[in-house]
Amino acid sequence: MERIVKKIYLAYYLIYTLTIISTIVGYLISQTRENIVDVKSQLSISLSSFVILYLIVSIPGALSLFHKNTKKWIAIEDMSLKLEKYTAGATWRILAVGFGLVLSVVAFYIIRTPSMIFCAGIAAIALLFCKPTENKIKSDLKLDEPEENDQE
Repeated sequence: MERIVKKIYLAYYLIYTLTIISTIVGYLISQTRENIVDVKSQLSISLSSFVILYLIVSIPGALSLFHKNTKKWIAIEDMSLKLEKYTAGATWRILAVGFGLVLSVVAFYIIRTPSMIFCAGIAAIALLFCKPTENKIKSDLKLDEPEENDQE
C-alpha cells in the first residue's frame, strides 16, 4: 500500500514543483518587462476565459469521474488490478486539477490580473482534496470493511 501512495505522491508533488518553477520563471520575467499583454486585449480576455472555463470543468469533472470510477473499482476482485486502476485514476485526477494550478500561475504572469491568483488558489485547494493517503485509499476502495458473507 505504501508503494501505491508513493506513486501517487510523485504526481502530486510534480504538480507543486511545476507550480513553483513557473512562479519563479514568471517572477524573473516580470522583473524585466512592464506588461507582457495588455489586460484589455483580446488575447488577455481569451486566456483568462480559457483558464476559468478549464477550472470550472476540470475540477468537478475530475473529482466526480474519479468518484464514479472508485465505485466500479470496489467491485474488482483482483487486489493488484484494483490498486493499479486506483493509482492510474488518482494520478490522472491530480494531473487534471494540477494543470489548472500551473496554467493559472502562468496566466497570471502573462496578463497580471488578480482573477488568475484566485484561480490558482481555487486549483490549489482542489488539489488538496486529491492528496493521497493510505487511509484515504483504504476508505475509497473499502479495503478495511469485512465482506458481507463474513458477517453471517
